[in-house]
Amino acid sequence: MKTELNKLSQTSRRDFMMRTAQATLGVTVMPALSLKAAEAVKSGPGTPGFGKAKNVIFLWMSGGMTHIDTWDPKTGSTKGPTDPIKGKGQIDFLGGTMENMAKVSDKISIIRSMSSKTGVHEAGTYIMKTGYEPRGTIVHPSLGAWGSHFLGRIKGVTLPDSVVVNSGSAYPGSGFFPPAMSPIPISNPETGLQNIKATTSEGQFQKRISLMDEFDSSFRKKFQSEEVKAYSEFYDETMKLMKSEDLKAFDLSQESAATREKYGRTQFGSGALLARRLVQSGVRFVEVQTGGWDMHNNIDTALGTTAAGMDKVFAALIEDLAANGLLESTLVCMGSEFGRTPDINENEGRDHYPLAYSTVFAGGGVKGGFVYGSTDKDGRRVADRQVTPQDFQVTIGHAMGLPVDEVVMSPSNRPFTVGDKGVPVTDIFA
Repeated sequence: MKTELNKLSQTSRRDFMMRTAQATLGVTVMPALSLKAAEAVKSGPGTPGFGKAKNVIFLWMSGGMTHIDTWDPKTGSTKGPTDPIKGKGQIDFLGGTMENMAKVSDKISIIRSMSSKTGVHEAGTYIMKTGYEPRGTIVHPSLGAWGSHFLGRIKGVTLPDSVVVNSGSAYPGSGFFPPAMSPIPISNPETGLQNIKATTSEGQFQKRISLMDEFDSSFRKKFQSEEVKAYSEFYDETMKLMKSEDLKAFDLSQESAATREKYGRTQFGSGALLARRLVQSGVRFVEVQTGGWDMHNNIDTALGTTAAGMDKVFAALIEDLAANGLLESTLVCMGSEFGRTPDINENEGRDHYPLAYSTVFAGGGVKGGFVYGSTDKDGRRVADRQVTPQDFQVTIGHAMGLPVDEVVMSPSNRPFTVGDKGVPVTDIFA
């Protein structure tokens, strides 16, 4: 039995436990597969970074967000379908659909000098979320997993360390770290965390627990490995979460109608509101995904929906975090896999363009009304202070207080660091 158990990969073990829990307990949620195992692989506290961000909300613009029509607008030959509008502080202009963000631009920093080597969606997404180019031999951790590795579990919180909202199938997750560090996926923010309640009566549920414990006790005594202990802990942690008052954080119905309308009742708006509720309840890292940015055709129409929707949600999130006293301790960052071509194509759209694009930061000690780096007059090339996806990753890790230079050895005995030795853009922090 021990031999067969050891043959299982980390993914297979996770799937096995999910199926076992569903069959025996009547639940499918898996909060933290192995808290002790996760602690066991920690390599020590290292040297902390800036560390003002206790929580992170990562807004992911899937499809390749056009920089020229949002954060780095131009007035010359590559100008988009709308005229730029004035921002605050050093933010000279924002895209014409960014009216709400213009009002709160004194709370954000824009990096206008992002540049990458890949213009392919999947590879671009992977490198922006891990700092590493995709390789077939290894999966690299996302920032939520790095946070769990270095900072450990959050004391007194039964909710997971990290959550990904509106989750797609291609997400790096815990990478080479234990599955305990994987984010909990929420496919629909309106329905929240699904299948958390037992499907049987309380009495029948407890009978199943007792019977399972009776069957397992001899096995646990015979094979006293960390892995076996981890699977025992899985059930304990699941039952704690099932009974936790923290679960109300996933319930958007507790928000006022005015707050719901402020964010907008779209999947992205609901996702951002859920992110605020989760960080307010102690979740360290929340990614909220939204799409619609692959604007090869009719960019004018697309901007009127996708960009205007982003503008409303992003501004609402900043104002809501500030109103709840969370903005200074919560880093909000926005990224995309690449930018889009400065020139409008024959289909009245813009194509993939990794050579120049923008990212945005707010809260967590970030300067307000600040611009870092620049592109040339047409938005074709970085003109000043280039920033790579690795630097972007390390900047977030630096704000979280992670020892971004500390080397961690993977199970295959290969060395890795947060963001593959990128350099944090410390100028954006006050």
